[in-house]
Amino acid sequence: MQINHTITASDLSHKLHRFWDLSGEKIHLIRKHFDPAQGAPVFTAAGKYTTRGWTEWTQGFQFGSEILQFDATGDDAFLELGREATKTLMASHVGHFGVHDHGFNNVSTYGNLLRLMKEGKIHHDQWEQETYELALKLSGAVQGKRWTSRPGGGYLYSFNGPHSLFVDTIRTVRALIVSHELGFAIWGENDKKTSLLERAIHHGISTADYSVYYGEGRDIYDIWGRTAHEAVFNTNDGNFRCPNSQQGYTGFTTWTRGLAWAMCGFPEQLEYLKTVSDADLEPYGGRKKIEAIYLKAAKATCDFFIDYTATDGIPYWDTGAPELHKLGDIYSRPADPFNDYEPVDGSAAAIGCQGLLRLGKYLNENGDAEAGKKYWQAGLTTLNTLLDEPYLSTDPNHQGILLHSIYHRPNGWDYVPEGSKIPYGESSMWGDYHIREAALYLERIIDNQPYYTFFACTK
Repeated sequence: MQINHTITASDLSHKLHRFWDLSGEKIHLIRKHFDPAQGAPVFTAAGKYTTRGWTEWTQGFQFGSEILQFDATGDDAFLELGREATKTLMASHVGHFGVHDHGFNNVSTYGNLLRLMKEGKIHHDQWEQETYELALKLSGAVQGKRWTSRPGGGYLYSFNGPHSLFVDTIRTVRALIVSHELGFAIWGENDKKTSLLERAIHHGISTADYSVYYGEGRDIYDIWGRTAHEAVFNTNDGNFRCPNSQQGYTGFTTWTRGLAWAMCGFPEQLEYLKTVSDADLEPYGGRKKIEAIYLKAAKATCDFFIDYTATDGIPYWDTGAPELHKLGDIYSRPADPFNDYEPVDGSAAAIGCQGLLRLGKYLNENGDAEAGKKYWQAGLTTLNTLLDEPYLSTDPNHQGILLHSIYHRPNGWDYVPEGSKIPYGESSMWGDYHIREAALYLERIIDNQPYYTFFACTK
């Protein structure tokens, strides 16, 4: 990436205003034309949102987007859409024991609504507040039950089963944190109580240890900051067996959306740790140890993104995709979503840029201004690209707001336009939500509003 060192947050203000105007139009388009009886919208085909059964992990992004739209614009119509849908359709996600996505579905809906109430942006109603809190308490505990113990810790396992640690889950672990902060825990047989903070921290450490690489010789593909989508363990003895990938090319290449989840997840966990007392962290190794592990993972993944992303801050879907070599030196020029060989992934950029911004701000506030500025400016560089064509969707008939998002390239699930050899020009619920979240994050800083965090709903 060629980091723009001169752009400022306020330089993006005019683009942000245009973005929210377009975003509202897209939300209304989906509400008008998508049939909810089909299930949750997942990604677009020829500009129209469609479903794709795998796990139910995107509905919270749909309604969460409506809530973020209200947060950014103050338009009560979007609040009512998101609030009513959360009340009538999200309860099943609270009790869903089959997924690792509670932080996506429930913190994006119940969590954002509770945060807005506590910020005074929406009317305070005690019963409504307690309903949101109860949903978040239970969601974190349900997520926390997907647990595989191993020597010295453990991890929240993916829908693949107890052997499987997904890098994605470092961003959904926030469901456990919110539940813990609201005073909840897991209660098991014989009234055994398990701390959700304990499980969240152990999961974070396991992710840092096994999903992120540091150039320390784990294998011959060990490069500072690369990630594996899946870490596979032997559940008989807890030993790590191998890296793997479900949605990337291989376990020895870097699926860039998985990279982006780590880029975003570790910095926001670092922000949360600043609010936790030393005494509460001592049983898990202490503040110095935990923060060092998280910070190393955050820096490594963000560095890898910067080094292995096109000049405009947009990555291709996997850094080892088999036909990338046919494009020549992809890191010396802007990304080309319309090429004939391998797609870019705008959703990875949307998720990753928020991680860059958060890490930059964190480092700047903790005495490392030089590194902080690098990551902050890299985040602005990527977001600046995303807020304009060809990534910003301006077609009034296209239901997505962020273009060139990729879901599952190996399975061939993404829509390929007629005459093209690769998918391009489409949107996803997670990409649309995360570009909105990144836009809201930056706009709140520009406007001196309360800092946007996932745990603000607990304060």
